[in-house]
Amino acid sequence: MNKELEFLTNLFNAEAQSINVFIFLFQILICAILCLAIAFFYTKFGNSLSNRRALAKNFLLIGVTTMIIITIVKSSLQLSLGLVGALSIVRFRTAIKDPEELAYFFIVIAAGLGIGAGQILVTIVGVLTLCLLVFIVNKQQKKDLLQNLIISFARNEKAEESELISILEKHSSQLSLRRMDSGKERSEITFSASFSGHKQLLEAKKAVETQFPDATISFLEL
Repeated sequence: MNKELEFLTNLFNAEAQSINVFIFLFQILICAILCLAIAFFYTKFGNSLSNRRALAKNFLLIGVTTMIIITIVKSSLQLSLGLVGALSIVRFRTAIKDPEELAYFFIVIAAGLGIGAGQILVTIVGVLTLCLLVFIVNKQQKKDLLQNLIISFARNEKAEESELISILEKHSSQLSLRRMDSGKERSEITFSASFSGHKQLLEAKKAVETQFPDATISFLEL
């Protein structure tokens, strides 16, 4: 019994391993570069309809924070146990709107974990290989144009919201209604729309203008 108590006492009283500051700074630099590379690929080749640039700005913070936590925790059993308790009270309230967003968050966390654990070469090779695969797949697939589409038009018996939606559905690959403000005289509708190319986008614009001559149309890139 005394031996077990002595073992536990020595285990929990063991001092944490010292961390070389220069190596730690080098790891932060490598992790930051990897996170920026992941952010670039997500912004350039992602298919999410949400604001990819805004989401990608968080990758650096998440990746480097994960790396710092793992670097500190791996040197001490006490800190490892404390991390379990700390994480149990953390709650993330921001909803993930697209599975692709969650996938990229996992990639960033994996980069932070790998660098923090000291597996620098394996992590770099893994992340760069994954980015290369994303690049190859997206090159083979036809890239759609993602647009925020804002249309304002005068309401009458021949111009209704349902007819506008029908026109856009015929000319777009994907259509999502984001907002609709409808009054007695005019209506304004905002869509997130995906077009296979500029030709399809211009055809949709022409079709809307033909049916709604007084409409004002705004295209904003997502």
